[in-house]
Amino acid sequence: MLRAAAPHELFDKVREVITERYGARAVELLMADYALTSLQPVTELPDTAEPLSLHNSAPGRAFGAQEPYVTGDAAGVTVHLPVSVRGDRVAVLSVGFPAGRYAPALLGELRDIADALAHAILVAERDTDVFLRARRATRLTLAAEMQWQLLPGRACSRPEYELGGQLEPAYAIYGDSFDWSASADHLTLSVNNGMGEGIDAALLTNLAVSALRNARRAGLGLVDQVSLADQAVYGQHQGARHLALLLLRFCLRTGEVEVIDAGSPRIWRLRSGTLERIELEAQLPLGMFEDTIYECQRFRVLPGDRLFFLSDGVYDVASPGGERYSEYALARAVTRTRLLPPSQVPRAVLEELAGHRGQIEAADDAMVVCLDWHGREGPDSGAAGQDN
Repeated sequence: MLRAAAPHELFDKVREVITERYGARAVELLMADYALTSLQPVTELPDTAEPLSLHNSAPGRAFGAQEPYVTGDAAGVTVHLPVSVRGDRVAVLSVGFPAGRYAPALLGELRDIADALAHAILVAERDTDVFLRARRATRLTLAAEMQWQLLPGRACSRPEYELGGQLEPAYAIYGDSFDWSASADHLTLSVNNGMGEGIDAALLTNLAVSALRNARRAGLGLVDQVSLADQAVYGQHQGARHLALLLLRFCLRTGEVEVIDAGSPRIWRLRSGTLERIELEAQLPLGMFEDTIYECQRFRVLPGDRLFFLSDGVYDVASPGGERYSEYALARAVTRTRLLPPSQVPRAVLEELAGHRGQIEAADDAMVVCLDWHGREGPDSGAAGQDN
């Protein structure tokens, strides 16, 4: 049914099937908004329905825990099911049953439907705006539209690692971005910060990320990827604009990491309860000069490590009293989020940042990416190895 349905009719078809097959009285699809603060109902546009809080609602509980949540009273039962793809949280499917029609044995089938719908939505978004429009609590700026379309997703989960990232302000982001790609043996991750504001910053970031992807997909190593992206930025702007970049490649088997530090994004590591910055030799940002030479550095991650990648919009933020968002403040945020999965950590850290900033309007956009390293079991897993 999903394969045959028109992209804009996916949810309508799912609702029909659930209603007819299971006797449901109501079926609702709630998309997570870009800021991860509300759940937006998918309705017939231009009609709209009231959004629900992602933090203080029954569907929000299913979204946060990534587990079905069942509520009920004398009138019936409602099952809230997470709609996710490989750790990337997309939406919640809420199915209401009249009294006597729901049985716990149905839960497995309903979860399968939610999983199938999640994959179908990601494919359908190539051909329809229905789901992308439903995600918006307010209008995106043009720069933000460009940046969100550039991202691979907001989370990814594999046996060796879990990843999560978030950009703020979600509806007006411009220069910060992240990207990742995994193969059988490696995870490649980049976090970057294009200089400037608005569309100029978004265009710069799009150019750099596209150049990195082009080089990566050609099978080139990290140094060549950065060199070609550097040439692309310099060739376009002749040194007038530049982009700060961290580019990393993780060996899934050993935990060895190759990294090129070309600018301001920073790496922090939480290991055995201790937070510390991973010190790297900074190299020139992309596009500053012609034919800049870049070199790889190396360190190792161990199972249980949690890494944070932060743009300068995080650590340069000042409180109303002028105090910078320091290592102490970051440590406090890390402590408060230590039990959360990486998909939820960036949003939680950015909320801490907003509390530190107070009522002052943000002067720069901010990016947080969180990586939990689990490693791969085996004789060469590197669990007992040394790092820098």
